[in-house]
Amino acid sequence: MRLFVFGYGFSGRAAAKRLAASGWTFTATFRNPETRAEIEADGGRPLDLTDTCAVEAAATAADAILITPPPGQKGCPGLAVLEHALETPGANWLGYLSTTGVYGDRRGRWVTEASPLAAGFAEGQRRVAAEQRWLELGDRSGRAVTIFRLPGIYGAGRSTLDRVREGRARRIIAPDQIFSRIHVDDLAAGISASIARPRPGGIYNLCDDEPAPNSDVVVYAAGLLGLEPPPPIMLEDANLAPVARRFYAESKRVSNARAKAELGWRPDYPTYREGLTAILQAGG
Repeated sequence: MRLFVFGYGFSGRAAAKRLAASGWTFTATFRNPETRAEIEADGGRPLDLTDTCAVEAAATAADAILITPPPGQKGCPGLAVLEHALETPGANWLGYLSTTGVYGDRRGRWVTEASPLAAGFAEGQRRVAAEQRWLELGDRSGRAVTIFRLPGIYGAGRSTLDRVREGRARRIIAPDQIFSRIHVDDLAAGISASIARPRPGGIYNLCDDEPAPNSDVVVYAAGLLGLEPPPPIMLEDANLAPVARRFYAESKRVSNARAKAELGWRPDYPTYREGLTAILQAGG
C-alpha cells in the first residue's frame, strides 16, 4: 500500500512513520533540504514540491493521500496543486487535516461534528472553505475524502515540557477558557483507523478526552520536571501578541465520540497527563 503525504510536517511525519511500520511505502513532498533528509531518514521517497508533474503522478498512484498544510490567503495549497489531477474517478482515501477552530467560540460548551460552523477568525474561515472544496472533490471523483478537525497538537519535541524547560511557558489565567488537545501519535492512529474504515465525506474530531485550561497543563508539566511553575498572570495583564490573543478568545470542549464509535479509535493518551508523562519517560 502506498501513502502520499502533501506537507511532511509534525503531523504528516507521525502518520507516515506509523503506516510505514505496518508495511506501507510512502512518498512525501518537501520544500527544503532539511525536510528531504527527514523523509529519506524515515524510509520514504522525497518529492520536490516544484516538480508538479511528479507530484500529481505520485498522488494519483497512491492508495491514500494525506493533505496537511493550512490554507493561506490564496486558499489550500494542496488544492492548488492537486485538484485538477484528482478530478478523475479514484477509489483512494484522501484525508485533510483541518482545525476545531471552524467551530469558533462556544463559551466552554461542547461541540460535535454536527455543530454549526462559526469560525471567528480568517484562519478558521479559510479552513471551512477548504473543507468544503475537498468534500466536493470527493463527491465528483468518488474518492473517500475525510476531514479531521484537530485541536492543539503536541508530542515529543513540541510540548509544554519543552516550553517549561526553556523558560518560555506562561501560566496565563483566563477564567472560563478551556480547550482540547491531542498527542500527535493519537492523531496518527486516528488517520490509520480511518484508512482502514473509509467513509466518503466522513468528518471526525480527533482530540483527547479531557478539555482543560492551558494553565493546568503548565502546572502539571512543571511538576513532572520537578520545577516550580511560572507565576500566574491574568489574561488582561499578559500583553499577548495578536495571534496568542486570538487563541485565548475562544473556549470550547470538543467531543471525540464519533471517531470512537465509527473508527474504533481510542486515544492512548486520553488526557495531557498521560501524554506528557509518556513524553518525559521516553526522554522527551
